[in-house]
Amino acid sequence: MFDLAWPWMLLALPLPWFAYRILPPRSPAQALQLPYHGLNLPGGGSARGLVHGWRGGLWLLAWCALVVAAARPQWLGPPSAQSRSGRGIMLAVDMSGSMTTQDMQLDGHPVSRFAAVRAIAGDFIDRREGDEVGLILFGTHAYLVTPLTYDLDAVKAQLRDVAVGLAGSNTAIGDAIAIAVRRLRKLPESERVLVLLTDGVNNAGSLSPTEAARIARAAGVRIYTIGIGAQQPLMQGPFANIFGNPASGLDATVLKRIARLTGGQFYRATDTRQLAAAYRAINAQEPTQQGRILRRPRTPLYPWPLGAAMLLAMLSLWRKGDSGREVTA
Repeated sequence: MFDLAWPWMLLALPLPWFAYRILPPRSPAQALQLPYHGLNLPGGGSARGLVHGWRGGLWLLAWCALVVAAARPQWLGPPSAQSRSGRGIMLAVDMSGSMTTQDMQLDGHPVSRFAAVRAIAGDFIDRREGDEVGLILFGTHAYLVTPLTYDLDAVKAQLRDVAVGLAGSNTAIGDAIAIAVRRLRKLPESERVLVLLTDGVNNAGSLSPTEAARIARAAGVRIYTIGIGAQQPLMQGPFANIFGNPASGLDATVLKRIARLTGGQFYRATDTRQLAAAYRAINAQEPTQQGRILRRPRTPLYPWPLGAAMLLAMLSLWRKGDSGREVTA
């Protein structure tokens, strides 16, 4: 079914007629001062002559097409029923510099911690059909990147396109929790869930993780925490491969306390297998069923009238034989 998203834009259609009736006529001599006496422009007359003839008709058609495009025409498909769980899930992902550490394995190849998170979290998002999902990225500062939405592809696209270090090199766990609580408290209390993933210790922000967890508990937000990082990853030294422990900075005690205070659970992911298992365990939590909703797919049609307006404007400016004309005194 054809529909206009902004039908009130059609009120702009008579604007050229109002301009024609209200603006006073002006001749070319009044609008343009020529430097030589006796030099005249061909086709003189009033400015109102522009609306006459085939050129004026093309301009009017172009205006009509432009207004129709501004009204956002769209095609509504048949309604389809979709299940809705009613749960709102915020993903808070650590984007500090340590997430570039390559101590994870994906398909047999070494990858950074964030690359593993991006791949496995993407699968987790795909399984959340019927849930609203949002995305928070945090480093030195915490930012809401994607508000709660049913558009899971949009959340995945944001997670795919971000770069590590974008939010700073430190870790503000408490601030990330506070932003999530602020967004989730709009939902019913039984439907508020935060999945927080980090590989470090809180060393930035204005709110400590424990204080933020108490606020989340008061707001009825359950927090599932995931600590990522291998126990003894293989790293490249200047002369040979060496074993180290970049995950030693992970504050597992604080993450466990956050989960315990809010009724969630803590997961330790030292490799991609455990990370995937953690997401599967969270995904298995029984959602609160809210029935089914009807949605109609929308296909935007505005590029067609917009393209027609551009074509008509170009045709109205085209003049055959203009290059061969001469101006005579």
